[in-house]
Amino acid sequence: MIQNLEKYIDHTLLKPDTTKDSILKIVEEAKEYKFASVCVNPHWVSLCYEYLKDTEVKVCTVIGFPLGATSTKAKVFETKQAISDGATEVDMVINIGELKAGNDEFVKQDIQAVVEAAKGQALTKVIIETSLLSDDEKVRACKLAKEAGADFVKTSTGFSGGGATVEDITLMRKTVGPDVGVKASGGVRDLAGAEAMISAGATRIGASAGVDIINGNQGSSDY
Repeated sequence: MIQNLEKYIDHTLLKPDTTKDSILKIVEEAKEYKFASVCVNPHWVSLCYEYLKDTEVKVCTVIGFPLGATSTKAKVFETKQAISDGATEVDMVINIGELKAGNDEFVKQDIQAVVEAAKGQALTKVIIETSLLSDDEKVRACKLAKEAGADFVKTSTGFSGGGATVEDITLMRKTVGPDVGVKASGGVRDLAGAEAMISAGATRIGASAGVDIINGNQGSSDY
């Protein structure tokens, strides 16, 4: 088993029907298992911060989620508000349509604006939504994220079908090199799956099945 596996896990709850009780449940689990972070929608950031501020568990949130098609100004505002509320990690979704249309400079500037808004205050992870991209587009997205100064590239939102694969993690790691993080998110439900992603180059795992992963059980959630 991989050492300190819990420190790879962003314990995630992003479903639209999430309630306060379910948020408090993952917060308590994250504290118990000492996960790297909880990853929640922006509405829940301040609540999570209040319960986690005296622990090593970080508060992670999502920006432009899940479609990535909000304006750059909106993403920047979301980022600044999330940091003000207590987030120290932000996972932003690229503008997928602009990437597919070949508008690489726009995509880079969109990412860079969020990176600059978070600079010195929060890690930036860039969700490229691998299930909607060709391998060439995945490589371009990863290169743009690296050029924009992002801390991580991330596979998926979990809302567009598909999820992390070993092949995609391998490709992303090869593209960004050793100095940028790679987050596998979407469909990682058990210990074997998590270990396969880490062996392929992932340095963070986004999963709601964090407890199942640590305990060697089979989880059921996609996110």
